[in-house]
Amino acid sequence: MLKRTSALLIALLITLTCAVSVSAATTVNETAIQLSDNGVSVNGKSASTDPASAVYTGADIVYYEAGHDSTYGEGKASDEHTAKEAAAHTVVTITQPGTYRVSGKLSVGQLAIDLGDGAAKDPKAVVVLILDGADITCTVAPAVIFYNVYEPYSASEDTKGVTDLSSAGAQVVLADGSANKVTGSYVARIYKEGTTKKLHKYDGAFYSKMSLNISGESSGTGELRIQAANEGLDSELHLTINGGKIEIQSQDDGINTNEDGISVTTINGGYLKVNAGLGSEGDGIDSNGYLTINGGTVVTMANERSPDGGIDADKDIALNGGTVVALGTRNDATGSNSKQTFIELAFASTQPAGSVIKLTDASGKALLTHTAEKAFQSLTFTSADLALNTEYHVYINDGQQQYTGNSFGMMGGPGGRPNNGQAPGEAPPAGGPAPGQAPPAGNERPTDRPEGMPAFPDGFNPLNQQENDVNTVGSIAFVITDKIHSFSGVSDSADATGKTRVSFTVNNGKGIANATSGNKPLLTSITANAKVPEQDIQITVTDIPSESYSETRLLSEVKDSLSDLMPDSDGTYRLTAAVVSTNTEYAGVSQWQFTIGGLPFTDVSPTDGAYDAIKALYDKGIMNGTGTTSFSPNATVNRATAITALGRLLGVETADTDRFPDVKQGSWYGGYVGWAVANGIVQGDNNGQFRPNDNLAAAHMQLILDRYANLIGKESITLNSAGSLLTRGELAIVLASLL
Repeated sequence: MLKRTSALLIALLITLTCAVSVSAATTVNETAIQLSDNGVSVNGKSASTDPASAVYTGADIVYYEAGHDSTYGEGKASDEHTAKEAAAHTVVTITQPGTYRVSGKLSVGQLAIDLGDGAAKDPKAVVVLILDGADITCTVAPAVIFYNVYEPYSASEDTKGVTDLSSAGAQVVLADGSANKVTGSYVARIYKEGTTKKLHKYDGAFYSKMSLNISGESSGTGELRIQAANEGLDSELHLTINGGKIEIQSQDDGINTNEDGISVTTINGGYLKVNAGLGSEGDGIDSNGYLTINGGTVVTMANERSPDGGIDADKDIALNGGTVVALGTRNDATGSNSKQTFIELAFASTQPAGSVIKLTDASGKALLTHTAEKAFQSLTFTSADLALNTEYHVYINDGQQQYTGNSFGMMGGPGGRPNNGQAPGEAPPAGGPAPGQAPPAGNERPTDRPEGMPAFPDGFNPLNQQENDVNTVGSIAFVITDKIHSFSGVSDSADATGKTRVSFTVNNGKGIANATSGNKPLLTSITANAKVPEQDIQITVTDIPSESYSETRLLSEVKDSLSDLMPDSDGTYRLTAAVVSTNTEYAGVSQWQFTIGGLPFTDVSPTDGAYDAIKALYDKGIMNGTGTTSFSPNATVNRATAITALGRLLGVETADTDRFPDVKQGSWYGGYVGWAVANGIVQGDNNGQFRPNDNLAAAHMQLILDRYANLIGKESITLNSAGSLLTRGELAIVLASLL
């Protein structure tokens, strides 16, 4: 990437983790712009009206004009403005590279930066905008807008969430000790004449068409407050915040970067507080690509009535440092590659505004004490003080909380299912593992069975959590590990709060069956085992991990139309029924997990090389998960599992063998070992042992495949393995090749 090395930007060069340091003493060739409703001055003289000047006033403002039909654009009546309202605005335009210090107040106006059509490709087309006591209000468009400056990145370049905007043409610096205010509107989509292509569309009060870099001066005490009629701070490509104090209040998203799958919103330092969604919807931070937080303090709030989050990104969210408190109805899932420990809490019911959230360690030391300014149901928190393998406790208004599910799925709390998914008192499927034995090829039984396998008992629903004993409780010990960061079904602990414990059943106790692609799972009833008022029972459905679907209603609102809550897109989902937190008599949560099409595993992505193979085997009941939501593609495979999966794939006729003393006759894998012995597929070790629980070496699996290929007259079956031991993903790939 090209870097500008002139003296103009030497003081502005930054790293990804350090804030810019700029001061009047080190900045050269600085132009002073003094705003005033009585006239704008530049370096102490009245601003020019000549568009050829470095700074001039008098340009027409871009706005969505009233009185046009649908060929003009996509705006509604609420987006329109009259020509008289627009003409009242004073537009101050910067047309040349340089450093500009802006002070003063413009009650009806706009600050625009436009270095011309060729600026995007010119590394010298850089404007450093130092806000030093600036107050700008615009009622028809963004109050500050960067049109054309240097853009160091391509809009098609996927940076995987890492950018360096130190050379970007749009540089904003918050002067130390300054208080700056931007109050802005937006411009709805206007078409190019005669087409439906975009000519103008500027959603934010503070807007940049190019990548935007915001920094503080040396002490980082400069402030920027943004009041937005729509979105707050927007960039059409990338955005980085390095320092300063920024507070945003917006009707819609607080921050938005809007190049789909590409944009990166990065926070390296400073203080950021976002109160978004003051209208009908809105995320706190919404990146159409990546969100990367490396430092600073970030507090975000989303709309409390729509399925929005304090943090939202279409690609990965990386929490690598700093302190983050993100509240919303549904925060997007944080990426597992984050470098700093984090915790995600999905509350079973909405927590009201004013709730005091506290997270302590086991000794009672508080790591977080935060008063929520808005209602929320989802919390994401990270700080340098959080540690792995440490027990934490969560409180809402001093009431201790418990959870009934975590990153691995449901636990044995209300609505959970112990014994590998087998309901209490339920017999295992005919021919299945006896109690205490491992099920074939994973610890979950398939919903579909291959031809020749025994049927499951009526009503058996192995991949869904059914109702459990009401006396079973969740856990108050929130322990974060390298695999577990997310906790669901968070609610008052009945034992700790003295409330009566409640559990729920769905579909008259039958649970929720998985659905095929394009179909909604059946949901006809939700029933509590106590007389809880229907208006005090909240129903929530979200996808897992939380990314794109969330519906929540009170039972009293949807009791006759429960199916309206259910999704029909492929994915894995969680249904939660809970007593609302404000009920003083009852507490309780039940959860169920279900899938529509696809796989229920959160550790296998459709982009993974083994996905198609795993799905093919899962659909046929050949290989299942190691947990409700986990397949563990990188885990090793023992010898019993590999032989069983191969035999089940081929639909072989099983027969016990007495060849190996360590193979128990009648066990879940014994008949498949017998088939393998009878056909010369396995021979055992030098001591006459099969060693069913030993991890299978990739070389040994290749030997098994060579023998099988010889048995059926096939030339070869190639196993591709990256290590000495076979993984579950590798086993799936080679078995799927035999389908």
